[in-house]
Amino acid sequence: MYEKLKDKRVCVLLSGGVDSGVVTHLLCEAGLRPDLFYIRIGMDDGQFACTAEEDIELCQATARRYGLPLEVVDLQQEYWENVVAYTIDRVRRGLTPNPDVMCNRLIKFGAFERKAGRDYDFIATGHYATIIENGHGAPSPEYAMGRWLGTAVDPVKDQTDFLAQIDTVQLSKLVLPLGRLPKDEVRRIALEAKLPSARRKDSQGICFLGKINYNDFVRRFLGEREGDVVEIETGRRVGAHKGYWFHTIGQRKGLGLGGGPWFVVRKDIESNTLYVSRGYTTPLQYGREFRLAGFHFIGENPWKHISSPAIPVAFKIRHTDRFAQGTLRFTSADTCLVESATDVQGIAPGQFGVIYDPTRTVCIGSGEIQET
Repeated sequence: MYEKLKDKRVCVLLSGGVDSGVVTHLLCEAGLRPDLFYIRIGMDDGQFACTAEEDIELCQATARRYGLPLEVVDLQQEYWENVVAYTIDRVRRGLTPNPDVMCNRLIKFGAFERKAGRDYDFIATGHYATIIENGHGAPSPEYAMGRWLGTAVDPVKDQTDFLAQIDTVQLSKLVLPLGRLPKDEVRRIALEAKLPSARRKDSQGICFLGKINYNDFVRRFLGEREGDVVEIETGRRVGAHKGYWFHTIGQRKGLGLGGGPWFVVRKDIESNTLYVSRGYTTPLQYGREFRLAGFHFIGENPWKHISSPAIPVAFKIRHTDRFAQGTLRFTSADTCLVESATDVQGIAPGQFGVIYDPTRTVCIGSGEIQET
């Protein structure tokens, strides 16, 4: 991996966490001298102060440790105008957004590239994913040429679903040193190297919120409006909620209903009604098919020579270590129907359906789940 980086301009996107710290360590151990960048995207508008001071301090400590330059790139405005606006728009429409996916596409590998990354041949990050290049590690002949996004060896940490909207140009510059390491090994490397971030806990939640509660963030933009929670089978009112925008299809926790488990199975935006169904086995929380709009190939289309309309694939509809198997059919140039071999729980419109080859080795692309 590192041999091709010799005599190239390489930078690392540092977050202050253990993963990007280990990336810096591995590159330096390989004899490289990357430049370091911290992207400031957190909100700091008075009401929702999400400071990056701790992150930057750890990044500075890492830079000092290896004698590398560190630059803080402020992309807060770009983040608000693109990712936050996208998130609020989808929530207002009753959909389930994925801001982390859009952050990777539009900010980390989009706005950063325009502001600073264009001067570099390669950009290294701490994402858990791999690069399949010219057939090395390819699962079948159609992936023997070119560059592809591959899954990580650690299925729990695999982050290809968060990278499933990047494009071919962004992929061509991406370096992913952690994709072939389990998380335990990454933590061990950090501890042995005595990295400043070695004992820092992994971050959870949406990238721009930090310690801010997601519902508090949504409440600021959309407020509260009480509505009914209705059992869909009987039409019986079983509770109340403070706005459909706080809830997503497939949700179980946070409904405040007794006698459950209850699952959200439908939202009526016009009447602000939340429909629920009771029990783990209720068929209304499961589905066998869904449509993806705006399907986006990360690299080439590996199926362009396949004559069969039904293409065997693996897929995910949320961030999880589990894949489902099924088939994909294109109904237009960028819209496709995914049919699952088994029942799928909580198909939420607005989320990204991420498509993989049947061996779960190559992340091919993604599209937004449509409302039905």
